[in-house]
Amino acid sequence: MVQTASSHDKAANRELVTRLVADAAAGRPDLVVLPEAMMADFATEGGSVGDLAEALDGEFVGTLRKAAAEHGVAIVAGMFERSCDEARPYNTLLAVGADGDLLGAYRKIHLYDAFGYRESDQLTPGDVAPVVVQVAGQKLGLMTCYDLRFPELSRALVDAGAEVFVVPAAWVRGPLKEHHWTTLLTARAIENTCYVAAAAQNGKKYCGLSQIIDPQGIAVAAVGEADGIASAEISADRLTETRRRNPSLQNRRFTVSSR
Repeated sequence: MVQTASSHDKAANRELVTRLVADAAAGRPDLVVLPEAMMADFATEGGSVGDLAEALDGEFVGTLRKAAAEHGVAIVAGMFERSCDEARPYNTLLAVGADGDLLGAYRKIHLYDAFGYRESDQLTPGDVAPVVVQVAGQKLGLMTCYDLRFPELSRALVDAGAEVFVVPAAWVRGPLKEHHWTTLLTARAIENTCYVAAAAQNGKKYCGLSQIIDPQGIAVAAVGEADGIASAEISADRLTETRRRNPSLQNRRFTVSSR
């Protein structure tokens, strides 16, 4: 998990991504996760990110693909992707394989219309469908920031086979917001007996606190408020044993459906 802050300078952000992936890849991980909106930061309230958006064959995705292939690591990172509405692109997570090929794209479903902010004024929601990709034998369910407040999505991802939730975020600072962030990450891990790998933006606007949580709700690696990298190993044995001892997924009495 890489913790950093993006800016509105897309070229500078691409250079930052190239450097940070190289730094993280020195530890020879299978996966490097960068925060939400890594291509460019959100616009100020009342502004637009429409002019910043790119297609999936644009410069930002090209940077991710080149870095992934050069270092032999899969990458997940956030971007603004062009949609049918030029003024309101998608808030997209892109997953790139270690060979540089595209593994999948998740377009954020739950837009952050809360705490006095309206993300839907700037962005278009994606289709209501879970997105799961496979990296190094592990099935990764993709979620973005505000999605954490909706446990139905995590259940849908588990039903689709997810063993690890990958959660890039730009979690806005505010009263009790850091408490909400850490509590919701832990809850999603415990209730789904999954790993959670959350990479957040930091700086003046966002809370940071990137972390990796195991299926028992234990933070096995974390970063505070400063820039940094948190690294951990996903243990298939830990996942299996936790689900054997705590078969809450088997004991469910409700299913999840979209609306």
